[in-house]
Amino acid sequence: MNNENLQLATFGGGCFWCTEAVFQEVKGVEKIVSGYSGGTVPGHPTYREICSGLTGHAEVVQVTFDSSVISYQDILIIFMTTHDPTTLNKQGADRGTQYRSVIYYHDTAQKEIAEVVLKEVAPYYENAIVTEITALDVFYKAEEEHQDYYRNNETQGYCSFVITPKLVKLRELHADKLK
Repeated sequence: MNNENLQLATFGGGCFWCTEAVFQEVKGVEKIVSGYSGGTVPGHPTYREICSGLTGHAEVVQVTFDSSVISYQDILIIFMTTHDPTTLNKQGADRGTQYRSVIYYHDTAQKEIAEVVLKEVAPYYENAIVTEITALDVFYKAEEEHQDYYRNNETQGYCSFVITPKLVKLRELHADKLK
C-alpha cells in the first residue's frame, strides 16, 4: 500500500455501528472511525447529546481507503446499497436527524462523483433519494465504546437483528469487493 493512494470518505447512513460493520468487510478499507459531523452546536459533542437530536450532528463513519484497491465511486455504491437512502431522517426504527443519509465530501472531485453515483442508483429505488451531499466541515470521533461496535457486541440484540441482515445484503450484492 502506498500512502499517496490513501483517501478519506465520510458519510452517514443511519446508525454508525451499521455503516462501520459494512465497511470492515470491504477490500481496500484500511481504517474506519465512527463519529459525528454536520452539527451546529460548538465543541465536541457526546453520544448522549447526539441522540437528543438537538445538536444537528449526524452519526457518521470516516473511512480511510486505498484508492488503488477500491475507488471512491465503489465505496459510495456500497454505501448507497446497504442502507435506505430514500427515508428522511430515519433508518429502520432509528429516527431523528442524527440518522440522516448524508455524504460529506472532502473535495470537489468527491462531490462530483457523489452526484453521479446518486443519479446512477436512483432508478433502483421506488422512492426518491434524500441523501444529502455536503462539504465536510468538522469530524468528531465518537467515544471509544462506539468504535468497532459490531465486532465487540455481535450477539447483542441490535447487532443480531439490524446489523447482521445488512452484512448479508452486502455479501450478496458486493461479494467481489469483500476481503
